[in-house]
Amino acid sequence: MDLPLGVEDKMRAALPDLTRAERQVATHILRHYPVAALGSITALAQAAEVSTPTVVRLCQKLGYRGYPDYQAALRGEVGAMLESPLVKHDRWAGGVPDTHILNRFADAVVANLQATLSQIDHAVFDAVVALLADPSRRIFAMGGRITHAHADYLVSLMKVVRPEVTLLSDMSNTWPPALLDMKPGDVLVAFDIRRYENSVLQLVELAVEQGAEVVVITDRWVSPAAAHARHTLTCHIEAPSAWDSTVSILVLVETLLASVQSRTWGETEGRMKRLETLYDRSRFFRRYR
Repeated sequence: MDLPLGVEDKMRAALPDLTRAERQVATHILRHYPVAALGSITALAQAAEVSTPTVVRLCQKLGYRGYPDYQAALRGEVGAMLESPLVKHDRWAGGVPDTHILNRFADAVVANLQATLSQIDHAVFDAVVALLADPSRRIFAMGGRITHAHADYLVSLMKVVRPEVTLLSDMSNTWPPALLDMKPGDVLVAFDIRRYENSVLQLVELAVEQGAEVVVITDRWVSPAAAHARHTLTCHIEAPSAWDSTVSILVLVETLLASVQSRTWGETEGRMKRLETLYDRSRFFRRYR
């Protein structure tokens, strides 16, 4: 069973058919989603440098009666991003197809992957890869309670690809020494999905003050930390479970790693060969006869 398109998805799908002015306001909303459209229609029109009738026409083209109707739908989605696991389970448990959980979950994960990959701007993706591959920049990564594992995974493999890669702890008492060494141009990759964590936002704000370039990997409702990011990559995470699925985030991380490796292969190949020699000398891996 296909899930109905959300507000963000409707806007992205409508972009090719919009007028220049309508596309201008839609792009502004998507760039600052969802915060840009939570205020008054006048404030939105001024920020997007269009007229208020243009905003109304955009809302109507998206299938809403007007801006208030559009805002009501948007606020409903913002409320969904703050749901607790118990509320999520109750919502998914009602009216689900009477099929095996393996099939239902797999269908949801595949749909998440397709939606995630189809919405990622290739230019933004390539810009993130360029930052991560730049040897003059040090890379830092951190995540929240659930997404810290993705930051750890990114760092573990990125260290093989290039030097100067650091995993930041989610404990704030470890941040000052790390921030002390963070210089302008360094990159912080921050993972944050609903329910968004204050610690991620706080560290991102501090890193920006140090001059770091921030990349936020988040869900389609967008972490507040994205307001401080140079680049934001969003993933679909809905699943028939009390917890969100992070499969699409993992695929995105692995694709970033593959792209960085390809871009830096001239240096990475020699680095990997030296690492394999060290593994052999330390007898790190078990050998089978």
